Amino acid sequence: MPDWEAGGFGLYIHWPFCEAKCPYCDFNSHVAAKIDHSAWLTAYLSELRRTASETEGRTLQSVFFGGGTPSLMQPNTVARILETVHDCWPSANDIEITLEANPSSVEASRFEGFRQAGISRVSMGIQALNDEDLRRLGRLHTVAEAHSAFDFARSCFERVSFDLIYARQDQSLADWQAELKQALTWGIDHLSLYQLTIEPDTAFGARHDKGGLKGLPTEDLAADLYDATQEICDNAGLPAYEISNHAADMAQSRHNLIYWRCGDFVGIGPGAHGRLTLNGLRCATETELQPQKWLNAVSQRGTGETLRTSITPQEQAEEYLMMSLRLAEGSDLMRFAQLNGAPLEAIRIQNLQDLGLIEQSGDHIAATKAGRPVLNGILRDLLA
Repeated sequence: MPDWEAGGFGLYIHWPFCEAKCPYCDFNSHVAAKIDHSAWLTAYLSELRRTASETEGRTLQSVFFGGGTPSLMQPNTVARILETVHDCWPSANDIEITLEANPSSVEASRFEGFRQAGISRVSMGIQALNDEDLRRLGRLHTVAEAHSAFDFARSCFERVSFDLIYARQDQSLADWQAELKQALTWGIDHLSLYQLTIEPDTAFGARHDKGGLKGLPTEDLAADLYDATQEICDNAGLPAYEISNHAADMAQSRHNLIYWRCGDFVGIGPGAHGRLTLNGLRCATETELQPQKWLNAVSQRGTGETLRTSITPQEQAEEYLMMSLRLAEGSDLMRFAQLNGAPLEAIRIQNLQDLGLIEQSGDHIAATKAGRPVLNGILRDLLA
């Protein structure tokens, strides 16, 4: 069995446009005054057919519309894309088709159209349940609008999840505990909970460099916020199946599991990355970052792809370990050894077990509760 089949096969489609650029965001997203939806649809369909010709016959387990803000797409565009997707690949009986959405009333009005197009899961970028913090984060919705959009989404889709950011400016431990418990009263079965990180080349990054981003948590408070997150979600039946993602049983994001289990996935759209195993060799794919350049490349050259880099088996083994150890299920030591040509050193595993940072069960290792916050150190030790 090719190694990628242990992780599955998915499709990522990147919509690069947003109504506004959030100050913390370092994703490939852009604000545009006018969008030619017809031209974008033509380009997406062309890229789908091109990549399908290389992966013919594979069973597609997940489609993910990410961004940017894909809920700004026209429902008819999504419908046409999904019609072509189903023409290009056979689909698993339980295929999951996710669209990222912002909870504004304008975007929520499209939810019924997205459901009819074939979307089965929506991931909402709510980010905070505090209007003042939403304003600080550059969000264009209120808590009331978010709750209304979430309830409407639940009436349209099989599954709805949302994101929250914590370790925000001036946020106390008690503030976050109350906010997270409030979120859990919404009847959610999947939450993505991210600590605020200050990235370079963002508005927050520039403000931080000038000493203008006040009230960020100390390392000790950030650690307490993380610990509280785990405890509250565990008690609510939403344990962390991945470092930042919590879900009830069977409610995990199937698309993201393909990434973390190192399956193959096609990446389409400006800045989209992919991993494909072709003729027995795995490669990383990259695309044009700038939206208009990507659009021009597809129409003029027949591809938006700019780079295809071969990944050696050893590099693949390291990538597998780095990704899979993020998961509660951990890493398969036999799979790593087959890719790497040699197993992990037993003494390194034992040392980390003695420190209480990983645990081993048969041919699997996983980070413990104490090990997850220091995962980078664990990886350095295992791969040294």
